[in-house]
Amino acid sequence: MKKILLICLGFLVINPMFSQKKNITLDDLWKNYSFFPKNYNSLNSMNNGEHYVSLENSELGQELNVYKYKDGEKVRTLFKSDEFDLKRITNYSFSNDEKKLLFETQSEKIYRYSSRSIYYVYNIFTNKLKKISDDKLMFATFSPAGNKIAYVLDNNIYIHEINSGRTKQVTFDGQKNQIINGASDWVYEEEFGLVRSFEWAPDGEHIAYYKFDETNVKEFSMDLFKGGLYPTQEVFKYPKAGEENSVVRIYFYNLKKDKSTYIYTEKDYEYIPRIKWTKNSNLLALYGMNRHQNELDFVLADATSNTNKVLFTEKDNYYIDIHDNLTFLPDDNFIWTSEKDGFNHIYIKGLDGSEQQITKGDWEVTSFDGVDSDKMELYYRSTEEGSINRTLYVHNLFTGKKRKLSTQIGDNSIKFSDNFKYYLNSYSNANTAPYYTLHKSNGEQLKILEDNAEFNAKMKEFNLSKKEIFSIKTEEAELNAWMIKPPNFDSNKKYPLFMFLYGGPGSQQVKNSFGWTNYYWYQMLAQNGYIVACVDNRGTGGKGSEFKKMTYKELGKYELIDQINAAKYFGNLDYIDSKRIGIQGWSYGGYMSSLAITKGADIFSLAIAVAPVTNWRYYDNIYTERYMQTPQENANGYDENSPINHVDKLKGDYLLIHGSADDNVHVQNSMEMISALVKANKKFDLFIYPDKNHGIYGGNTRLHLYQKMTDFILKNL
Repeated sequence: MKKILLICLGFLVINPMFSQKKNITLDDLWKNYSFFPKNYNSLNSMNNGEHYVSLENSELGQELNVYKYKDGEKVRTLFKSDEFDLKRITNYSFSNDEKKLLFETQSEKIYRYSSRSIYYVYNIFTNKLKKISDDKLMFATFSPAGNKIAYVLDNNIYIHEINSGRTKQVTFDGQKNQIINGASDWVYEEEFGLVRSFEWAPDGEHIAYYKFDETNVKEFSMDLFKGGLYPTQEVFKYPKAGEENSVVRIYFYNLKKDKSTYIYTEKDYEYIPRIKWTKNSNLLALYGMNRHQNELDFVLADATSNTNKVLFTEKDNYYIDIHDNLTFLPDDNFIWTSEKDGFNHIYIKGLDGSEQQITKGDWEVTSFDGVDSDKMELYYRSTEEGSINRTLYVHNLFTGKKRKLSTQIGDNSIKFSDNFKYYLNSYSNANTAPYYTLHKSNGEQLKILEDNAEFNAKMKEFNLSKKEIFSIKTEEAELNAWMIKPPNFDSNKKYPLFMFLYGGPGSQQVKNSFGWTNYYWYQMLAQNGYIVACVDNRGTGGKGSEFKKMTYKELGKYELIDQINAAKYFGNLDYIDSKRIGIQGWSYGGYMSSLAITKGADIFSLAIAVAPVTNWRYYDNIYTERYMQTPQENANGYDENSPINHVDKLKGDYLLIHGSADDNVHVQNSMEMISALVKANKKFDLFIYPDKNHGIYGGNTRLHLYQKMTDFILKNL
């Protein structure tokens, strides 16, 4: 009896040491921001490729500091904001000769990527700072010679001469909700990622620019409350699925002649998602696409003769994703990436129409990182070490041989110096915070810039579980998944399961990379006795074109089948309670979680949908039609998998959350869902965040949102 007692006492002595580890609170996440490791991604290479520049906070403001790549040592300080009483710098850029800097301050967001700002020009050698305008401008950009700046104001393009201070207006027809010059309309910005819509020619003699005529695009309006007696209204053009687009045209502006010329093309393209000057200052490349986005013409337009020709046409049975991998080489060749062999790979194409495939295999090139033209070495990241990983390789174009540069399996993110002698590597895995290292281009590590040792030490104070990554085999597919179990996991117990998803085309949530703040929210739920899991359904990325594009014309159908099958798989595990399976998602994930609680009501007992699409007819046309064609062509595809049409199937607990000022997924989606649920006499929970956009943040909002979701889970699952 005494021996047993001693053993028990020994256990009691040891066990409190384990229990001393802290549990995560929502205040830790969204009030104290305890789970944000340091990052080192703000550095930019200088022309010589031997130095990089970093914008850093100082005691009195901000500094722009220069460092050596070879050892990371500080060389000098280029600029101190406190010497000029300059408001906070949000962005900066060098002139090509690196004699001047362009600072962006007092930025005011417009949509997801666009903003208006006050701009200043700083002369590094004279130490003089000059404001360009008292107006907030868009996309101020140095000319190649660094003596002029082009920008957009009130939907028109202007050119500012730095030395004289004179400003010339280039376009005159810009008008809100009608004509846009040099900037993108809402849908191009959101779905093509095109923001600044003008480009200087390499010799500075021309500017190529977009003109959007959105006169016939239908308007969407949002009420903004802002604590006033009467709400105001934000009205903007938003083309929904099947509706009319902006008419888009590309122009050349000749600075010497002060004249704009329309680029006439043989085809009347629905979309022109990209323009880019070649090495030839007279030759502009543009992508012309049809409305279905399954055919792309690569067009070369001559600014002097105003002639153009289609160099090649790419077609796809489903759709073509737009990319920014187009890189022109000194020898009239260029880099291009394509999925035409079933996986995304790199090609070298010539202006003479020639083509050579560089990478090949049943894996994806996920990022083209650049080419060293002197050595003819091409750098890229791929999924060769598994679809959940990102590994850096170098391919020698002379020898045809490639070499792996990454030394650790996980997520490697790369940023090269301008001369390709050095690169910054950001590495993380599923359970490791990012750390940042400097390397020679041959992969040799030079210096650890940030290892987040302080952050990692702090994390040891918390009661955390490892994220486990594995695959699930169903009758239809093999799916990547991850799981987080409670810290005190007991295989003899039954646990409720909380699933997270996004699931949209080409996305990946199951990656061997750091999960940032949400990772710790999932850890908090695990500490509260939940198993948390995530599954990437068919339609997601990293596994080739067929896996990604098989959801074409039927968004939601196969994704839901996979999520149901995954939930059944989990429910059959001895330690999971199949009667207590919940699911949560945001945006496309909100759409999927709404489908899960309706069409999948026999499997899922709880769902949280944040900013969901509830009917694809309500969403924008570029995104929706890329995957669904138009509602006029594919009515059944739209209707059969829109949650709003399946509310009668709802049985479990459903929480619907939306920001009232969401310019992306309009609150209309939730309002119409509410109407359908009420009509079907279904119980549900609802929370609207006034004046919040798609991200639902600002002030105390994130803390409140996550408290709302956490309370709902703890109460109902």
